[in-house]
Amino acid sequence: MWLLLLFDCLVVPLTLGAHHPGVLDFPGTVSCHPDKMLTQFPREFRNNSWQVHVVDASGKEIVDCDYVMDNKKLVLITPYVNCTQLEHEQHKLKLMINWTDAEEDNVTYSIGCNVIQADDIPPFFTGATNCTKDFMAVTFPRLIPSFSDEYMTAESPVAWILSIDEGTRTHRLSLGQAMQQGYTFLTDGHDLIFQVSFGATGVLSYKQDDQVVYTVAVKLAYGPPQRRLTVESRMICAPGPVTCNSTHMTIAIPAFPGTLAAVGVEDQNVPMDQLQTNRIALDTKRGIKLHINKRILKSKPYGENCLGLQFYMSSMKLTFNFHGEMVSMVTYPACPCDQPAPVAAICTQDGHMNFEVLADRTNPPLDLDTLRLRDPTCKPVFKSPSNNMVRFHVPLNKCGTRQMFEGGRIIYENEVSSLRADLALHIISRDSEFRLTVVCSYSNDDASLSLRLNSLPPPVSSINQGPLSLLLLTYPDNSYMQPYSDNQYPIVKYLRQPIFLELQVLNRNDPNLHVVLDDCWATASEDPSSLPRWNIVVDGCDYELDNYRTVFHPVGLAVSYPNYRQRFEVKTFTFVSGDTALISLVYFHCSALLCNRLQPDFPLCTRRCPLSRSKRDAGLQGENSAVVSLPGPVLLMPREWSATQEKTRLSKGTWTTITVMAAVILCAMAILLVMLFKSLKKRAVLVNAVC
Repeated sequence: MWLLLLFDCLVVPLTLGAHHPGVLDFPGTVSCHPDKMLTQFPREFRNNSWQVHVVDASGKEIVDCDYVMDNKKLVLITPYVNCTQLEHEQHKLKLMINWTDAEEDNVTYSIGCNVIQADDIPPFFTGATNCTKDFMAVTFPRLIPSFSDEYMTAESPVAWILSIDEGTRTHRLSLGQAMQQGYTFLTDGHDLIFQVSFGATGVLSYKQDDQVVYTVAVKLAYGPPQRRLTVESRMICAPGPVTCNSTHMTIAIPAFPGTLAAVGVEDQNVPMDQLQTNRIALDTKRGIKLHINKRILKSKPYGENCLGLQFYMSSMKLTFNFHGEMVSMVTYPACPCDQPAPVAAICTQDGHMNFEVLADRTNPPLDLDTLRLRDPTCKPVFKSPSNNMVRFHVPLNKCGTRQMFEGGRIIYENEVSSLRADLALHIISRDSEFRLTVVCSYSNDDASLSLRLNSLPPPVSSINQGPLSLLLLTYPDNSYMQPYSDNQYPIVKYLRQPIFLELQVLNRNDPNLHVVLDDCWATASEDPSSLPRWNIVVDGCDYELDNYRTVFHPVGLAVSYPNYRQRFEVKTFTFVSGDTALISLVYFHCSALLCNRLQPDFPLCTRRCPLSRSKRDAGLQGENSAVVSLPGPVLLMPREWSATQEKTRLSKGTWTTITVMAAVILCAMAILLVMLFKSLKKRAVLVNAVC
C-alpha cells in the first residue's frame, strides 16, 4: 500500500514559526501547495536592500534548494524537495534575511506547512533539465519500479505510459514506442534518468540565427488508474554553442515564450538586479544574451588537438517563467578552440615542402585568399570546398625558397604570410597578421621539417592585465564639455564630419601614472575582434594608410587628473562594398595601458611616431592594459545624403517663396481692378447728369 504525504493548500497569515533562540516568526503570509510553498514578504521590505537565503538548522545555506525569488512581487517560491525538513507533521522552511544597506543583524525566520495522509498520489515534479549539446535529460529518485522492470512484466496491465503534450495534441506512447521515437530510459543506482533527443516526437523548437531552444512537456505514469504514480517534467534546453572573444563568453538563447527569471553560476544564485555587479551583462533586445566576463571563468589546457587555454564554466543554471511555470536548465558552457595544434607537414626526398594552413589559426578566421609565399606567383595546390584549409606543394628551388649551409646539413626556408603591408589600401585590415615559416633541413640520411608560427595577436585585453577600468566617450565638438549620453546612441554623422573621442581611466589618482593609447579601431559589429575593421590609431600614432589622419588634442588642466585622459579626432568614414558607400552602424574601440612617468617600462610609454612593430609587442606585455568600446554605435551616412536633404529643403523653401509672391501679386492686381471699376462707374454717373 502506498503511503504518501499530501500538503494542505491554504494561506497562513503570520505563519507558524518555531520559537527557537535566534529564530523569529515570519511577518508575511505563506500559501501551501502540494509540491511547494509561496512566501509573500511584507510591503515594508521594499524600503530596504536585502537578500534571502534558504538555510538548514545550523544556519548554512542549502545550495541544492531550487527556489525562485520574484523581487517585483516580493514572492519566494520554494519547493519542498531539497528545501525543507519534516518536523512534527510539518514541512519546515528556514529563511535568513541579509540586510545589505543597513547595520541591522541578519534575521532567520521559520515557516511551516501542515501535511496530512491521503489516498491519492500527487505527481512528482522533476528538477532542472540537464542540457548538453546532444540531448536533454532529467533525473528523479527511484521511488518506483525501474524501467528494466517493464520488460520483466510485459504482459502485465501495470506498465509505463509516456504522455507528451504538444499544446494542440497529446501523444500517448508505451515504453517501447517511446524508445523508438527518441526517448531513452536509464537506471543509475538509486536514480532514474529520462533522456530526450532534440528530434524526438513532441519536442518543440524555437530558432533564431544559428541558435535554437528545445522544450517538451512530458508525463510518465506507472500503475493502475486508481493508484497511478506520475512523474511530470517540462524540459528546456538551449545547447549553444557559446561564442567567445578576447574578453567575454556569450550565451545566446533565441526568443521564445519565456522570460529569464533567475541565474545561477555553479553553486551560487545571482540576483537578477546584481548580474552587472557579478560581471554578467544581460541583453534582451533580441532573444536573450548573457555576456560573461572571462575574469569569472575557469581555464584549463585544451588537450593535444588545441593549443592554449580553454575558458569554461563548471555549470550555469538558467530559470525561465514559461507558460506560467518555473522551468530550469543546467548547461556547461565552454569556449571553442581558437588555436588548433599544428598540422602534420612533410619534406619530400624529391625536393618539395608539403604543408597545410588552416583558416582558424587566427581569430577571427584567416582569409586564405590573402596568403602569399615569398614569390606571390606561387599558389596553393589545393583549397578545401569549405574554404577553411589550403595545401602548399613548394619546390625547394623556386617560390622564393632560400638555401643555407649549417655544418653538414643543407637548410631550405620559405615563409607564407598574410600581412597588412601586402594588402591594397582600400581593404580593411584584420585583427592579427599571420606568418608561418617552413624550414627543411637535409643531411645525407634524413629529411626533416619544422614549422615556426609567428601570429601577431590583436590588442591584449584586460583579461590578463589587472584591474584597469577604461571609459570611451564621444563629444559633439572639440570643447569636450558634455559627452553624448547612452540614450543618444546611435549618433548620426555624415562623411568627413569630425568625431571627437576621449578615453578616460576610472578609479585612479596616482599623479605619477598616465594613460597611453595603444590601438584604436572601428568595426561593423559590437565585437572588437570582428571584421571588417579600420584602424584609427596604431601603436599610439595616427594610421599612416589613412588619407585623413587622426588628430590628437591636448587635455587642459580644467579637468581632474588630465594625465588619465586622451583626446583625439577622427574624420567620419564609411565601410564600402565595391564602389558603393554603405549606410551602417560603426563601433569604435581602443586599447590602452598605464605608464609610470618615473619609470617608463615600455616603449609605448615614450611614444615616438612611427613606432616599430617589435616595440609595440614589447609594450603590450604590461600588466595595466585594457580594451574599451564606445557605449553605442555611430550611424555613418555618405555626404550625398546630407546634400540631397539640403537640396530638398532649399527646393521647398524656394517654392514657398514663389507661392507667397504670387499671392501678393494677385492681391495687388485685384485691388487695382476694383479701384479702376469704381473710377469708371463714377465718370459714367457724371456724364448722365450733364445730359
